Amino acid sequence: MKITKREYKNMAQKASPPSHLAKNCLWAFMVGGAICVLGEGLFNFYKNMGFIISDSRLLASVTLVGLSGILTATGLYGKLAKKAGAGTLIPITGFANAVVSPSMEFKAEGLISGVGARMFIIAGPVIVYGVLASTIYGIFLYFVMPMLR
Repeated sequence: MKITKREYKNMAQKASPPSHLAKNCLWAFMVGGAICVLGEGLFNFYKNMGFIISDSRLLASVTLVGLSGILTATGLYGKLAKKAGAGTLIPITGFANAVVSPSMEFKAEGLISGVGARMFIIAGPVIVYGVLASTIYGIFLYFVMPMLR
């Protein structure tokens, strides 16, 4: 059965649920903002506990990663992501979710061949290319920038 591009487009539009762009953007903005506000609140909490600023930032980040991992493992992060969409992709929490979620899917295969082997299936390329890009950038700054001064 051959169909034209126009017929296919019409079929796809009929089968696709309507998109509520403004509502989706608002949810993403609100949830992403709430995650950022939580991060700032954690930073201020640790700073008020007497930690120096750099340690407070570190502890806030670690806490956000830990919370994201726990919420992913319990299935709550997925439910939040369905509602908030891109709002849950704040880099640090989204990355923690990307590391934990594949490992949770394969936990029945065991700790080594399941969780350990699948943990970086999504996040692995991000780590590899991030390290590669930062290495190239570092080499450029170290060798080329002094020549330009």
